[in-house]
Amino acid sequence: MLIKNGLIYSPDFKFHSGCITTNNGTIQSLSTDLNPTTDSDSYDATDAYVLPGLTDIHFHGCVGYDFCDGTKEAIHAMASYQLENGITTICPATMTLAEFLLQSICSTASAYQKNPFSEKEAIFVGINMEGPFISLAKKGAQNPAFITGANTAMFRRLQESAGGLVKLLAIAPEEENAMSVISDLKGEVVLSIAHTTADYETSSAAFAHGASHVTHLYNAMPPFSHRDTGVVGAAFDAVHSNVELITDGIHISPSMVRATYKLFGDGRVILVSDSMMATGMVDGKYALGGQDVFVTGNKATLADGTIAGSATNLMDCMRTCIRMGIPMESAIRSATYNPAAAIKIDDQYGSIEPGKVANFVVLNKDFSIRNVILKGKVVI
Repeated sequence: MLIKNGLIYSPDFKFHSGCITTNNGTIQSLSTDLNPTTDSDSYDATDAYVLPGLTDIHFHGCVGYDFCDGTKEAIHAMASYQLENGITTICPATMTLAEFLLQSICSTASAYQKNPFSEKEAIFVGINMEGPFISLAKKGAQNPAFITGANTAMFRRLQESAGGLVKLLAIAPEEENAMSVISDLKGEVVLSIAHTTADYETSSAAFAHGASHVTHLYNAMPPFSHRDTGVVGAAFDAVHSNVELITDGIHISPSMVRATYKLFGDGRVILVSDSMMATGMVDGKYALGGQDVFVTGNKATLADGTIAGSATNLMDCMRTCIRMGIPMESAIRSATYNPAAAIKIDDQYGSIEPGKVANFVVLNKDFSIRNVILKGKVVI
């Protein structure tokens, strides 16, 4: 396929007029030629932006399903919805549950990944294990009954069930045994500071031991204070680290989103949706990690008012981020290349470069979706 006449989001993280050639689902070339000649099928992207497909590395559910349902049908429904919204690669998150339930979820995900239901689904690239190695004091919407100390052997059992699919592991570094587990696993999985009471010194030690990621920055952690800057300050100083940001308009104020990009730069910020099953559904009562969640608009809360994930997909989070004043090119990078690089799948996904999988989302100038292209085929 030849994709021509579009504004292409190129590897330099800027838009350039040109064309893309694909073959057998892979990007063959990227050119600035405005008048290409070809005998192959062509796609006219006139007056449109051509982006890499988005990658969401932290979401729990959508359209009435949750990853922790532990069924192939749930993954199919979620992957179909994500693709319709321009998210072509997904790494859904677990919740804090008993080990036997997590093991079943991981086994189901591994089986699904080997044999997805159809070609009209986002590509399943991994699992984000958000819990159970977290702090009770900062549990958020996680179920306190299943919170447990960090355990290398337990993680490895779950990773074996997942067939190696676990890409991210959340951990509260101040909890018992956490620092040694970070040291044990630093070469096996991306370790993310999350749901934590850790101060600056403890967080910095965790980064020194091998952590390189922060789960939903500012949420479920101490505030960014002028004396103890906590996880946020430690992440700023740990220049190898990345930080997740939920830009649904609920979790983080617009001024803080702008400040975060100033603080970390667009190379280290990763947009995530943290969406739960109500995403794409009407207002009402839903569930997350076995607890009731009440959704009004795009706000999801537990009965006590605790924010319980979001009801917004990643494409809408990216649009909101741009409306908050973040440059378009920066927000796109944070939803495409940065998440892919964070979980080490950027050799195949995240940017429009020769040799990578030909996944694109074509957006009209108002950022509505014109088409989604998966593995070189127009599927939406």
